[in-house]
Amino acid sequence: MRLFVGVELDDRVREAAARIGESLKRQLADRVEARWVVAANLHITLWFIGEVEDRRAEDILGGFNRPFDEPAFDIDLGGLGSFPPSGAPRVFWLGVRAGSECLRRLHSELAVRLAPLGFEPERRPYSAHLTIARVKEVSRATSSRVVRELLQTTPAVAGRFRATHVTVFRSRLSPKGADYEALLRIPLQ
Repeated sequence: MRLFVGVELDDRVREAAARIGESLKRQLADRVEARWVVAANLHITLWFIGEVEDRRAEDILGGFNRPFDEPAFDIDLGGLGSFPPSGAPRVFWLGVRAGSECLRRLHSELAVRLAPLGFEPERRPYSAHLTIARVKEVSRATSSRVVRELLQTTPAVAGRFRATHVTVFRSRLSPKGADYEALLRIPLQ
């Protein structure tokens, strides 16, 4: 079973983020080959757990038997960017303009909850964002600088929503793409 932990978007913000992704996809159609995230799969990832056996998944879900210490908070999504910050882009994202510190604290609490189960924290610092595309290739005729400039100059405001829980998702991969299923929603304080 493939698992990850994230924050679900409300419908209004999810649809706005999907429209931003579609607009960017049209603008970059001849310049970038990418796998664009469908609206139903848009979320903010807190922790990618990966492939685990069913028994281990039960242990992981059992580690989330109490609410998170973080109170409910607002997240505001806007502004486009890419990872890595230089060289060929591999991911296009929508930024977190408000709520990133709360998301960092949730990520830290996840590290504490998952450590007894053998999960080590990532080496790089957590960077809150909403992935809208995974880039396969930038055309030879287009420089990465041009793509980054387009991201910086494209208006992108998805809006604000209230985060009230954290979700453990199951991810099923297929040739058509990923399908996410919410297995458990853990409330915030």
